[in-house]
Amino acid sequence: MKNIKIFSVFIIFALCFLCHFAYDFIPNFITSIIFPVNESIFEHMKIILTSYLLYSILDYFLLKKYDINNFVLQMFLVPFIGIFVYLIIYIPLFNLLGENMFVSISLLFLVIILEAYLSYKLLNYEHIKNGRILGIIGIIALYFMFGYLTYYPPTNYLFKDFKTNTYGI
Repeated sequence: MKNIKIFSVFIIFALCFLCHFAYDFIPNFITSIIFPVNESIFEHMKIILTSYLLYSILDYFLLKKYDINNFVLQMFLVPFIGIFVYLIIYIPLFNLLGENMFVSISLLFLVIILEAYLSYKLLNYEHIKNGRILGIIGIIALYFMFGYLTYYPPTNYLFKDFKTNTYGI
């Protein structure tokens, strides 16, 4: 299973680039909720969640032969923690350096490595009661939050697209 998680780092990283541009190719209400609609810091957090969930479809089939636990729960917790870690590290760097694509992409890659490790640990952890329902509720809640804040963003620098000086969609 370790090899699958190492493999996941590179697939998820590649999916991040597809997710980044998906709304540009298919602009509609649903894609506006799951993919970034602008270049704000907040909108890019959708990439971490959506790329992980897209990979989870493949992961489900790759891990079928293993005795795993907490699959649905880790589908929520791992990207949620990834978003949190990304923001904790990125925001001070952004405030210090401004927008820096090398920093953004490097940090994203490191977060994906952390996610693979967390996923491995959670899948091998003892079964967590109600983990499936908690995972489903968590994923729905995150996308509800993403959708709401995409259409009704606060005027805060986390939500500002500095290329267009706009907020949200």
